[in-house]
Amino acid sequence: MYNALLRKDSSFEGIFFVAVKTTGIFCRPTCTARKPKPENVEFFNTCREAIVNGYRACKVCSPLEKLGETPQYIKKLIDEIGLNPALKLKDYDLRSRNLEPNKIRRWFKKNHNMTFQAYQRMSRLNNAFNKIQSGEKVTNAAFDSGYESLSGFNDSFKSAIGDSPTKAKKQITNITRIETPLGPMYACATEKGICLLDFTDRRMLETELKELTRYMDAVILPGENIHFNLLKKELGEYFEGKLKNFTVPIHSPGTEFQVKVWDRLRQIPYGKTVSYKYQAMAIKRPEAVRAVANANGHNRISILIPCHRVIGEDGNLTGYGGGLWRKKWLLEHEQRIKN
Repeated sequence: MYNALLRKDSSFEGIFFVAVKTTGIFCRPTCTARKPKPENVEFFNTCREAIVNGYRACKVCSPLEKLGETPQYIKKLIDEIGLNPALKLKDYDLRSRNLEPNKIRRWFKKNHNMTFQAYQRMSRLNNAFNKIQSGEKVTNAAFDSGYESLSGFNDSFKSAIGDSPTKAKKQITNITRIETPLGPMYACATEKGICLLDFTDRRMLETELKELTRYMDAVILPGENIHFNLLKKELGEYFEGKLKNFTVPIHSPGTEFQVKVWDRLRQIPYGKTVSYKYQAMAIKRPEAVRAVANANGHNRISILIPCHRVIGEDGNLTGYGGGLWRKKWLLEHEQRIKN
């Protein structure tokens, strides 16, 4: 743990907190503050343990905040846009709110892979697309969503969706960002249910999003969805140890084999683990252990479809898209609650 502290190793986020005896402060393993001598530190599994032992939270790395937590001023902007998608906030408007535009731009680029202005444009398009699919005239949908000209709306729509507003047949898949104790996650949902839930730093995330658009002939846009509130509520209860079985609907398209593997994953009881070999035998394909492992790796809905409950036959933790440290945390969390 001390070596991880020296390296500022982010893979240990959520695994331990370090407390410095000489200052009385505790930190995350990635804290950028000066590193203490090994004889001056002690390690804790939780913030609570550090506080009980008399330490106070570091002001540099803020260990009491959720990893990747959205700042309050960003939340207010997102809520404002959600209530009024036609709103167009310029740099001047941000400064009038005592917000630095470059800071806002960097946060959206890092956390949503687009600038703040692009996020606003996508929200306006999402609003207009929903109105058109609900039967509204294209002209009304465009002007109600803040567009000043029909030609401007048509150009923006075709650029993002790939077709004109009158011909578009793709469905909307909404995307949102959710904070968890293990770091921020992206969630996507259709009318049928949650179709993606994964950590924002997963390497395969871009591939997963492309697969979704291909399978469902959909366009992914930021916006609200009827399933997000229940998902956030149940995820919160899961991490608090109050919920073992999720009820939020799931919509996870894939090949016939993948769907069979994912359905079987959902049958693994909370707090239990099985091997890839056992999983292959359970779907009556004992020869397909590698194919099962590959299907697990392509699971786009973490935690709800609990691929973290599958381990190697020798008991070792193997392969997890969110990182083995998260897999370890999830399994230990479920074991603690179960017992």
